[in-house]
Amino acid sequence: MTPAEIHQRLLNEFGPEVILHLHDAGIDPWIEVAPPEIARVCHFLKQTPDLGFDTLSNLTGVDYLEPDPKLQAKFPYSPHIEVVYHLFSLTQRHQLVVKVKLPRWRDDVPGKLPAVPSVTGVWAIADWHEREAYDLIGIEFLGHPNLVRILCADDWVGHPLRKDYEMPLEYHGIRGR
Repeated sequence: MTPAEIHQRLLNEFGPEVILHLHDAGIDPWIEVAPPEIARVCHFLKQTPDLGFDTLSNLTGVDYLEPDPKLQAKFPYSPHIEVVYHLFSLTQRHQLVVKVKLPRWRDDVPGKLPAVPSVTGVWAIADWHEREAYDLIGIEFLGHPNLVRILCADDWVGHPLRKDYEMPLEYHGIRGR
């Protein structure tokens, strides 16, 4: 099944207020989903037999802080955070990329992390992927069973893969720069 066919199927099931966009101009087409509905859409993608997305290959966060001229030419955007889900169906032998776009800060309050529902109830492997995105990009996954840091120390301040992150000059007596 092609991304366009899957997009149409999702539109029929959830409507345009949930299934926001099909971006099929690039090498890796993707479907944008309204953030509050991502877990429900993912459950449908996994449980519907002819879709059968039984594998979450990857989940990652991306920080789009400042417009990049090369990217702006292909798809204009304002600063935001994306969560990217790479899905695969072992039975149907097709793949899909799904994205949600979040504000850089929840309620436009600097330091208040953007939030999206967890998909750990759909794919158990999302546990580690979501913890990594939380730790490095600063995305809160609502309903995650154990949303704690996975790579940085528990007392680390900030999220090092955010584009506006400033590396500390010192951490526990160790020079950072």
